[in-house]
Amino acid sequence: MTGLDIRELECFLVLAEELHFGRTGERLYVSQSRVSQLIAALERGIGARLVERTSRRVRLTPLGERFLAELRPAYEELTSTVERARAAARGVEGTLRIGFQGTADARLMRAIAEFQERHPACVTEIVEIPFADPFGAVRHGDVDAAIVLLPVAEPELVLGPVFSSERQTVAVSVRHAFAERESVTAAELKETPLIAATAPAPAYWRAAHAPSDVPAPAVRTLQEGLTLVAAGRGAMLLCRPTADYHGRKDVTFVPVDGVPESVLGMVWHRDGQTARVREFARVLAGAGRG
Repeated sequence: MTGLDIRELECFLVLAEELHFGRTGERLYVSQSRVSQLIAALERGIGARLVERTSRRVRLTPLGERFLAELRPAYEELTSTVERARAAARGVEGTLRIGFQGTADARLMRAIAEFQERHPACVTEIVEIPFADPFGAVRHGDVDAAIVLLPVAEPELVLGPVFSSERQTVAVSVRHAFAERESVTAAELKETPLIAATAPAPAYWRAAHAPSDVPAPAVRTLQEGLTLVAAGRGAMLLCRPTADYHGRKDVTFVPVDGVPESVLGMVWHRDGQTARVREFARVLAGAGRG
C-alpha cells in the first residue's frame, strides 16, 4: 500500500461501477475534477493507465480490469475488518428499524437474519412503509433505514447498497387487451393509463413507475392499485417478484420490453448514519450479491 491512498482506491472502485466521472463524483460527494485527480494519482502510484477516457465513453484498460478483480475482494475484506472493529468498539446494539416498500423479498430477509445472527444485542424491527411515501419514514425518523424502489434523488438521504434488479411487468385486468400477450413494449405503455402513486411520493419517482402520457387514477397503497387494475380502471407497472407475490385471479402480469429494470436500494438520512445502519448496509450489500 506504500504510496497509495485509500481514497484513491475507493474512487477507482466507484468509477469502475459507474464508468462516468460525474456520477462517481456525486456518489463520493466530490467534484468531477477531484475524481480525475484521484484516478491520476492512483495511476502514478501503479505506474500505468487503469482508465481510458474519451469524450464519449469511459472504460477500464486491461490492467485496470485485472486490478479491479483483485482489488475488490481485498478492499471488501479490509472494510469488513474495520467495521467489525468499530462494531466491537462501539457496540452494535439497541434497535434497528428497517422500512420496506411493497414486499420484503428474500434478499432483505436473508440480510436481516444474518445481521441478527452477528449482532444478537441489536433488535431488528421491520416496518412496511407506504407505497405513496417512499422516503417520508426515513426523512421523519420513523425508521433508521428503508429499502425502496429507485430512483432516489433526495438531497438529505444517502443511497447505500443497490440490488435486486428485476424485469418489469404490467399488471392488467384479465379482460384487458394485453392479457393474452406474451409481452408489451415501452411505447405501448406510453399510450396506456398507468396507475401511479399519489403525493407525497416525488413527481420524478411517480413518473418513473408510471411512464404513461394517458391520465389514470393515483393510489396510496399497492393493494388499492391492484384493485383498480382488476376493475379495469388502468394498468400498473410492477417488478416480477412483486407480481408473483401479489398474484390474483382477476389480474394478469405481462412482461414489458424496453423499460429500465426495477431496482431496490437502501436509503438512510445523512444525519442518521449510525454503526447499526452502516453494519446493516454492509450485510445487505453481501446478501444482494448472493
